[in-house]
Amino acid sequence: MRPVTIIGIVVSMLGGVSLGVAAFWSAIYYGGEARHERLLVSAAREIQGSYIAKVDPDDLVDNAIRGMVEGLDGHSAFLDDDALIVLEEATSGRFGGIGVDVAMVDGHVTVISPMAGGPAERVGIAAGDRVVEVDHEPLAGRTLSEAVNVLRGEPGTPVHLRIRRHSITEPLDFDITRESIASVVAHMLAPGVGYVRIYQFDRPTRSDLEAAVEDLQRQASLSGLILDLRGNPGGLLEVAVEVADAFLTEGVIVTIDGRREAQRSFHAADDDIVAGVPIAVLIDGLSASASEVVAGALQDRERAVVIGSRSFGKGSVQSVIRLGSGALKLTTARYITPSGHTIQDGGVTPDVRVLPETSESRQAFDQRLFDTALAELRKTGAG
Repeated sequence: MRPVTIIGIVVSMLGGVSLGVAAFWSAIYYGGEARHERLLVSAAREIQGSYIAKVDPDDLVDNAIRGMVEGLDGHSAFLDDDALIVLEEATSGRFGGIGVDVAMVDGHVTVISPMAGGPAERVGIAAGDRVVEVDHEPLAGRTLSEAVNVLRGEPGTPVHLRIRRHSITEPLDFDITRESIASVVAHMLAPGVGYVRIYQFDRPTRSDLEAAVEDLQRQASLSGLILDLRGNPGGLLEVAVEVADAFLTEGVIVTIDGRREAQRSFHAADDDIVAGVPIAVLIDGLSASASEVVAGALQDRERAVVIGSRSFGKGSVQSVIRLGSGALKLTTARYITPSGHTIQDGGVTPDVRVLPETSESRQAFDQRLFDTALAELRKTGAG
């Protein structure tokens, strides 16, 4: 054979092998995973071609993603552009609002906790209240992010709320003026004992905490500190690590264990903003996520006594993964405390259990809880 003929045969053989391999892998792909993608495309085409009304392709895609994510767990979600803006504002630490933590309970926008001294608490809004109207517009059918968006606004602007309260038949109406809301408040609770409440863990929380502690130290020489994390739904993991680190000088703060990456631990640096004074941490069944990271770290490292009731038990990490439009808030890892306890499995158990009594008012319970915290601090020589 001539050389040219031999080269042609070899090239043909290689081409045939390549086409065979490509066909083999294509058959595997389209016969396996790709059938799911083809099913979604077929459903979308059928809806667009046969549904009684014209459907926006963008809405169809958003709804498909939303449906996939909502079937995973209660914390993962699809965020459209508006919801993403709300989330970014919520973690910025500076926004205009009425000072309430809200959640969707039985399909109703419900006040979980009004911020102490905030606009909502001052007018009489209480935990458990259902917000049914904002500025005379019903909230029925709206998502939680949409409700939060209408509750917020520029500081100084008015907002009207209609509330349903279990103990009262008729609705209650409140006129509130929005204010700039911060996540940290502090005051002296007793001689030598400071009180700091953290409502959520957003970007300025560590610096706000340091400023609050410095202000308390200017008022008196601190011999004890009460850190109130009740009703705190969480926030940013890195900020929770910063807050725990503010009171620890060594050791693991928290470990996260995910699917895509190996276990990663966060360690404390050699500083303590209160120079080792005794700490009591207050938690309840609404203390979740990042607040459980802080309580669990201070408890396991024997830096604080934890008082109250068992925390919520949300020990999962949500990552925000941006898409072409909107983003996924996806559960990607779990929290593990320094002792190896997974927060998702039962939350943080207090060292001293204090529960509200049936007929006890909120003010009476708070006082009893504070008295218990002060008594525990005195056992260590504080106060």
